[in-house]
Amino acid sequence: MRRVVTGHDVHGRSVFMIDDPAPQGISRKPGTPQVTELWVTAEAPADNSRSADALVGIPAFRIPPPAHGSIFRVVDYPPDRIRLAALAADASPDAHDPALYLGKSRHPGFHKTATIDYAIVLSGEIWALMDEGEVLLKTGDVLVQRGTNHAWSNRTDQTARVAFVLIDAIPVGGAKNE
Repeated sequence: MRRVVTGHDVHGRSVFMIDDPAPQGISRKPGTPQVTELWVTAEAPADNSRSADALVGIPAFRIPPPAHGSIFRVVDYPPDRIRLAALAADASPDAHDPALYLGKSRHPGFHKTATIDYAIVLSGEIWALMDEGEVLLKTGDVLVQRGTNHAWSNRTDQTARVAFVLIDAIPVGGAKNE
């Protein structure tokens, strides 16, 4: 995936800083989602005076952004028939919800983060699952996910590509641990 990032030169004029393939394509194991990290911020408001690549030196993939920060990523979700088989094959820690292996969860991807997430379906279709209910999202649809317990289910035979912007947030019920 190509990544183009703008910035400023020493005279304050707008320039293209980066134009290259995204440096972090992560797949934890075959059959699980491919995650491409595109940008991260460690504070809000973001500091646009820096000229370095924000991905240099960040830790390996993790779901939430840094405290007070944000992350922009694209995730390619394989069909559930592939993804669920890969997760169940060895009771993988990639499954967020350990109840899956106790037979009490309807999908292993259920998780909750202290973030507000903007999800845009770029291609394919994917089901957004909540504790109560689910909705089918198709190419061009947008979901605003507000710190809820949720999962993603691709019930087709094609990969679904979803862009996410995750922004650190105060969770329902109180303050965050920093």
